[in-house]
Amino acid sequence: MAKKLKKKRYTYLRLAIIILSVVIAAVVIVERIKESRVKFVHYEAFGIDIPPRYEIHGIDVSRYQQRINWEMVSDMKVENIKLGFAFIKATEGIRNVDPQFKRNWRESLKAGIPRGAYHFFLATKSGREQAENFIRTVKLQPGDLPPVLDIEVAYGVNHELIRKRCREWLDIIEEHYGVKPIIYTNVDFYTRILKDEFDEYPLWIAHYLEKHRPRIYRDWSFWQHSETGKVSGITGNVDFNVFNGDSTAFQNLLIAE
Repeated sequence: MAKKLKKKRYTYLRLAIIILSVVIAAVVIVERIKESRVKFVHYEAFGIDIPPRYEIHGIDVSRYQQRINWEMVSDMKVENIKLGFAFIKATEGIRNVDPQFKRNWRESLKAGIPRGAYHFFLATKSGREQAENFIRTVKLQPGDLPPVLDIEVAYGVNHELIRKRCREWLDIIEEHYGVKPIIYTNVDFYTRILKDEFDEYPLWIAHYLEKHRPRIYRDWSFWQHSETGKVSGITGNVDFNVFNGDSTAFQNLLIAE
């Protein structure tokens, strides 16, 4: 009789353990499903999904956004999301200046939005002459983001020559402004062409295929996660970005007094 009782208790214990394991597994699965769903939150006002675990969000603009109302951009806030920076196209190649740059540069500052200027790099042109074009156009001041080299098209140029011209631009710009520039590109271009020669520079990476982070093997500072966002005060679509860090890290990146 005692043996039967022991056996019955053992059976109940096993059953209880099995049930508890099933319950725990179910809770874990539910939590993982919840976690996967909150990686991106859709905001109707912005027109896109936005990764909420990042603290600082921003945009980048050029003449394609036409005449921007920067006060409206600054005032826009949806729940806990407010735009905290803007990268503005300044120059392209050895002579071109974005027709909206001066106004965007001036008005974004007035609206209190931390701003950064970028140069669209032409791989077919001299790195030095392109750096000189940027320097003639952009006057940086404390509180601005570092200058940006936007390099994303090879135009059939030999990869070694592209890297040499990029390095020339970066060296001249760093010497002139006294701050290490940021490199903007996409995952494929960085992996195939820039490779490991530029890993010491802050990276702003474009990648639209992941929901929680860009698919890049190295550290990055900014992630352009969408090109179809909507913002009050801007006509048409606009690129959306996040900063990979908290407010202290962001302040440390800005040009110091």
